[in-house]
Amino acid sequence: MDNRTFRNAMGKFATGVTVITTEIHGQVHGMTANAFMSVSLDPKLVVISIGEKAQMLDKIKNSKKFAVNILAENQQELSMTFAGQIKEKRERSFENLGGLPVLEGAVAQVACKVVNEHVEGDHTLFIGKVIDIHLEEGEPLLFFNGQYRSLLSKEILSNK
Repeated sequence: MDNRTFRNAMGKFATGVTVITTEIHGQVHGMTANAFMSVSLDPKLVVISIGEKAQMLDKIKNSKKFAVNILAENQQELSMTFAGQIKEKRERSFENLGGLPVLEGAVAQVACKVVNEHVEGDHTLFIGKVIDIHLEEGEPLLFFNGQYRSLLSKEILSNK
């Protein structure tokens, strides 16, 4: 199959939207990503996937730490900014969680130290041991079929 067909198929999987952040020499770096998942409860591990061409790849390799900011539905502009879709520079203030920069208003902030790396295809998977978490109330920003979405209903579906 061609690359477009593969991308279109993967776009059928609805995901949350995250901004991955890290800090090197007092400078904060971030990128938008939806390739994030939990791996283990004991120990508490997560994984992020960073493309070989992404500037963030070397930043995380050097810092050996990262934070995952799970964005709220009102943070689409932040997602677009960290994805490079909004070019105008804006001053950003960051909070601190576990010694890492995090974005205020995210529904969850997860601070991690890198415990393993795996190069797979054109991406590097970083396994992060969770060192701190902060949660906020709110609805998540979603991404499906190449578009930002929000939850339409708070109704919980049950198996009947």
